[in-house]
Amino acid sequence: MEKVYTYYVYILTNKNNTVFYTGFTNNLLRRVSEHKLKITEGFTKKYRIIKLVYFECFTDVYSAIKREKRLKKWNREWKLEIIKKENPTLRDLIYDYITESEINELESFLKEKYKSEIPAKSTRG
Repeated sequence: MEKVYTYYVYILTNKNNTVFYTGFTNNLLRRVSEHKLKITEGFTKKYRIIKLVYFECFTDVYSAIKREKRLKKWNREWKLEIIKKENPTLRDLIYDYITESEINELESFLKEKYKSEIPAKSTRG
């Protein structure tokens, strides 16, 4: 039997919902936690993009990549429209799928894994 994988295209924003970031992953929980912990240098760390406001699931990796590339080209208004259809208040959706203690547990694991790369200040928004 062939294993079925799940891929995610997601949109994150900052605390004030002023900047959007579109990404792709095969592990949404891990990836969002990495953004929250600001593990990777770059756009999301610079603009403090830590809040999951939208995501789509795919079983075909090529479809997911194609969708991510398409969404990356969208302007802000289009992204905001698609987000607000599913998440009108732009709340952090990660807490709909995982408890606060599970987030803490995952963050502890990631902090240990990336010990030297994580800033000391808490990044929860």
